[in-house]
Amino acid sequence: MLEVLDPPAVRRWSRRCADALGRARAEIDALNVFPVPDGDTGTNLHLTVLSAAEAVDGLPGDAGGDRTWQTLAHGALLGARGNSGVIVSQAIRGLAEVLGRAEGRGADLRRALLRAAEMARAAVVRPVEGTVLTVLAAVAEAVRHASDDLGDVARVAAEEARGALRRTTEQLDVLARNHVVDAGGAGLVIILETLAEVVAEAFSERHEVPAPAGRVPVEEARAKAQGSAPGYEVMYLLDAPEEAIGRLRAALDALGDSLVIVGGDGLWNVHVHAEDAGAAIEAALAAGRPHRIRVTYLGGRIHEPAPVRGVVAVAAGDGLAELFRQAGAVVVRREPGANPLLAAVLAAIREAGSEVAVLPNDNGAQAVAAAAAEIAREEGLTVSVLPTRASVQGLAALAVHDPLRRFDDDVVAMADAAGHTRHGHVWVADREAVTSAGLCRPGDVLGVVDGDVALIGTAVADVAVQVTERMMSSSSEMVTLVTGAGPSATPAAAVQDHLARVRPDVEVVVYEGGQGGYPLLIGVE
Repeated sequence: MLEVLDPPAVRRWSRRCADALGRARAEIDALNVFPVPDGDTGTNLHLTVLSAAEAVDGLPGDAGGDRTWQTLAHGALLGARGNSGVIVSQAIRGLAEVLGRAEGRGADLRRALLRAAEMARAAVVRPVEGTVLTVLAAVAEAVRHASDDLGDVARVAAEEARGALRRTTEQLDVLARNHVVDAGGAGLVIILETLAEVVAEAFSERHEVPAPAGRVPVEEARAKAQGSAPGYEVMYLLDAPEEAIGRLRAALDALGDSLVIVGGDGLWNVHVHAEDAGAAIEAALAAGRPHRIRVTYLGGRIHEPAPVRGVVAVAAGDGLAELFRQAGAVVVRREPGANPLLAAVLAAIREAGSEVAVLPNDNGAQAVAAAAAEIAREEGLTVSVLPTRASVQGLAALAVHDPLRRFDDDVVAMADAAGHTRHGHVWVADREAVTSAGLCRPGDVLGVVDGDVALIGTAVADVAVQVTERMMSSSSEMVTLVTGAGPSATPAAAVQDHLARVRPDVEVVVYEGGQGGYPLLIGVE
């Protein structure tokens, strides 16, 4: 149990929070019926927190508490999207305002949560109960009565957030009609639950998101709302003095609704729903210098670009990157064990074309790819993220890619090829851990099949052969072996020799992947 929320803990929280929101993105999107039923709250919250996490990831390891918190808040401000994302970014700013200048003990976290609720509510011109603001207010009231222990404050905040979330259904008519809780509040629950987990040093891989009663309500709610909601969501960053913000707030309030203005120190993030997008931008020009202007038609996409087909592939090794490039993909590099940067994936999608299939090739990269795809779709691109969980699945998908097919048909064919490819790998443990195959110790060789540790051995070559055997079936036709960085030829040769004896009918292909950490990747089609 942590006693102090120090900079390393803040880093862990921001990254785990972004990952958890990425996993829950679609479920939160399905709850989104307020303020407009556009089904993107989960995506917006994920993008907001991911921007904050990536900003903190860029700091040197010895960055102090104030710099870490201010960087987190600045990253959230720059990346804030949608009504809930902008509100949450202001809540993070409130946390940073207190915790950046404090030790990070329980009493400090209590004061920070009170400040977060206060600042978030002040940023919304016309607050509505039954929203993320209501959940924040309930959390602030609950932690007043918690002890000064950091773990107790974090636990009370998380538990009260989930309780307050359940109550939102009865606090807002549109939520009650659609039998859902508030989508922004659901995201806040995950943010506070991951904070409590980091403090308790006990982590969950999944956070429960309340499912809508019956079917997903977004499409039905959107159909009912057509013609009544403002036409455009307008967002921009604004460089302006604080004295100009009051006039801007009044001008935008007269133009539309869902108005939220957050920030400070000369930089502001502005969000409004308005019928006249041009007038909302002109108001910004009167106040200061707007930039990163984004206008989204709330009724759907208007213009479609001429299709140019492309594929984006994420790769963790030089050899793998070259293989994907040779197959025609735009490659995004990532370090082993780390996720690719959102900005890098988005840039690759833009480079690849207007109809783009994305191959994440890793569980962790899936959420980042999905977030980048969502931004690209708002720009008019057609993007499909395939569920490739390993590089060998990405290679299988690219092998059947045909740019002359209809895009949807090509995506189906690539997904089918990836789905029919079992994936495994061999790696050497660097610490003691409990796995699904038992306890492993540093130096043990682990054989992983379809994401789970299937066996523990002592020799890389022997484990590689056993993993391949477990993945084979009577219908197996091809085995792909991708060697890692360093002396990795021996396990690949051992698998080849074994298959030549027991399954001479199977084709074996060996590539130099150059990936770190994994001596051998194995795919069986």
